Amino acid sequence: MNAEQQRISKNAAKEVPLELWGPYLSERQWGTVREDYSLEGDAWNYFPHDHARSRVYRWGEDGLAGISDYEQNLCFAFALWNGKDPILKERLFGLTNQEGNHGEDVKELYYYLDNLPTHYYMRQLYKYPHQAYPYENLIEINKQRNKFEKEYEILDTGIFNDNAYFDIYFEYAKQTSEDIFIKIDIHNRGSVAAPLTILPTIWFANKWQYDSNSEKPFVAIYNAQTIHANHPKLGDYYFYCQDSTEILFTENETNYEKLFNKPNNTAFVKDAFHDAVIHGKNRAQLNSNARGTKSAAVYELILQPGERRQLYFRLSSELTETPFNMDPTAVFEIRKNEADDFYNAIIARNIPNDIALIQRQAFAGLLWSKQFYHYDVKRWYSTGDGITETVFQRSYGRNSNWKNLKNKDVLIMPDKWEYPWYASWDLAFHCIAMSMVDPVFAKNQLITLTREWYMNPAGQIPAYEWNFSDVNPPVQAFAALQVYYIEQKKMGIGDIVFLKKIFQKLIINFTWWANRKDEDGNNIFAGGFLGLDNIGVFNRNSTLEKGVQLEQSDGTAWMGMYALNLMDMALEIALYDNAFEDSATKFYEHFVLIAEALNEQGLWDQADSFFYDVLNMPNGEQLPLKLRSMVGLIPIFAVSIISTDHLKTLEDFTKRIDWLQAYRILNKEYIPSQVTSDGKGILFSLLSQERLKDLLERVLDENEFLAPGGIRALSKVYKEKPYSINLQGENYSVSYDPGDSTSGLFGGNSNWRGPVWMPLNYLLVVAIKKYANFYGNSFTIEFPKASGKFISLIEVANEITKRLISQMATDDTHTRPVHGRHNWFYQQEGNQELCLFYEYFNGDDASGVGASHQTGWTALLVNLIDDYFER
Repeated sequence: MNAEQQRISKNAAKEVPLELWGPYLSERQWGTVREDYSLEGDAWNYFPHDHARSRVYRWGEDGLAGISDYEQNLCFAFALWNGKDPILKERLFGLTNQEGNHGEDVKELYYYLDNLPTHYYMRQLYKYPHQAYPYENLIEINKQRNKFEKEYEILDTGIFNDNAYFDIYFEYAKQTSEDIFIKIDIHNRGSVAAPLTILPTIWFANKWQYDSNSEKPFVAIYNAQTIHANHPKLGDYYFYCQDSTEILFTENETNYEKLFNKPNNTAFVKDAFHDAVIHGKNRAQLNSNARGTKSAAVYELILQPGERRQLYFRLSSELTETPFNMDPTAVFEIRKNEADDFYNAIIARNIPNDIALIQRQAFAGLLWSKQFYHYDVKRWYSTGDGITETVFQRSYGRNSNWKNLKNKDVLIMPDKWEYPWYASWDLAFHCIAMSMVDPVFAKNQLITLTREWYMNPAGQIPAYEWNFSDVNPPVQAFAALQVYYIEQKKMGIGDIVFLKKIFQKLIINFTWWANRKDEDGNNIFAGGFLGLDNIGVFNRNSTLEKGVQLEQSDGTAWMGMYALNLMDMALEIALYDNAFEDSATKFYEHFVLIAEALNEQGLWDQADSFFYDVLNMPNGEQLPLKLRSMVGLIPIFAVSIISTDHLKTLEDFTKRIDWLQAYRILNKEYIPSQVTSDGKGILFSLLSQERLKDLLERVLDENEFLAPGGIRALSKVYKEKPYSINLQGENYSVSYDPGDSTSGLFGGNSNWRGPVWMPLNYLLVVAIKKYANFYGNSFTIEFPKASGKFISLIEVANEITKRLISQMATDDTHTRPVHGRHNWFYQQEGNQELCLFYEYFNGDDASGVGASHQTGWTALLVNLIDDYFER
């Protein structure tokens, strides 16, 4: 067992398997729903980027490449100044939803290069231009562009031309859990000398402002190279900094005078370092003050062309007069070697170097995205932020029916740019990738989401903070099984206690679905957009006219998959505790009823051989919405195989399914199961073999769903001829968008109308492999369609996987498709190995689209790579 694995095993014994210190600090807290105290619920404008440097946050902190303790009391991050910017670079900048022509978008260049589950070693790269950061240019140009034009990105501004920028590597290496060495490694990539001011900053989150009973912490000068930080809960910490120009102190307090023309609570405010460093204002006073709640050492450098400079720091609970007596470079070397040992044991040896590099950076991004998340809904709407008056109307506003929700945890976020938030189905996928490196933490995350301070009393799992009552696909049972099997394979034994715990909670959630989303009790389910934001003909979250009811193929298929996953979970537990056989039978019977409804109540279109959503009209007419999208492919996901050997140990369950099948055969009712010709197993599926083949023929058609980089979310047939329909006098149209959305639905902030999305591709590959395991080589299909080449289902799964990997991998021209029109930049020295894990990928050319650092569910690529190269 290597050193990192030993640390993970030690943490596994904790109630929460988490290190005290980690990358839990957000890189953007502004624009956050929790920080929005407006009556209108306008989060983007209530707390904009321009306020972030001057205004105290209530629910979290942010900083550039920073760290914090797991309750985010004490924070550390870097601030930078190139001598030309109007403000210090303290946090990530980007466009709000209204400013971007395709929704929110980060306008920075940063890369997560390495990280360990215990964060004993972490490394990140930030690219900072020599010239003034083009804040206004980015806003103005994007404002002028329409939805049919490309997003104007930071590389389009020319600010990084001629290599006129710094590569700044932020690196952390722990000596112990409470003793952290910090390195900043600056490389001037340009051809001219350039100034750079660096402010390693330590501060306390302002919790005293909202809790009069809390004892205020402090930072204070200890000696010329040491800042003393004291917190009532954390105790004493010391920040050691060598040879700084000076050390500045201020308070983490809002600058009311600047922002709101009101008197300040103190002369020392949050943004004091901006004025001091850039304008020289009160600099001597901030230096002589020597006490506060925020402090920074100052380093003013000039780097010659090509010059590289390194600075070392240390944050420790240990007081010492010789903090750098130990050679810091030795600590970094040891931890870097331990990281290599850890990943060498995880990444298969037969994986090519370029693909192994992609895996490691995916893991790094996933681990860097572990963030502190604090939200007490009742406290949020019943108290104010000290700026906007608390009024009773807020208690009836956003999320007001989630009074139970009291979150204060470290969670794996979708993306560090887009303020700290979680979504229930995103997090489920994150845990599948996380289980490759830290299955105990992955299990803890899944369990956490079902705890009573998350799940509401009715059994709904919160969707995301913009609206917890929205409905995400119920993929938690699928994720739990994936995590269980991955750990079982890794450790040689599965965690049955984990399965029992989450199974009990998911039964409650399944019941919520059955009671709330099956309006007619006919086993056909709705649910609204179900995460596929603008894939529908219209906004599926909207209230329909009286008497009109939407029945969803995806909602019904998700529930069929959910029932099957819970059946599998119960059967696995029943091998150790036969009391769970009854539960397996219950979910098997529910699956049978859902399968029958999906296939025989109008959702399957026989003429088109496809599943569609259906509108039930007031006059009794059923109107299918004949749009071929991922909605109609989700039924493929619901599949399970049970071996006859397994069934022999489950007498009650076997007896029940035998009786039910005989009964349904006698009454000529639908049976969603097949037995292998050799009698070695039973296939449970929403699809007959014929319907599976019909759907796969669409999937594997390059003129429909099969893209260069995977499977599209919408058929390409709508590129030339959009789908149109008239509903009650109003025309609706859907066209294929390979990249950025041209639809205004959901603010144009997400797009399922053509691009390739990793999570649904992952589900598809997993399902096809199960079908392959059952049918073997007897089931062949043309790949691609019209090629004349027929292959087996396992080969189909591998071909799709190969295309998904190809989005990120270097091709014959030494470029990565993911970087699209910016590949010129990634072919320059020092940039060739950098990878960005986008939210989704262009359906025509595989370039990255959406959030550029959505490592979360895009990190599922690590699982696909592992399976692909193991075959």
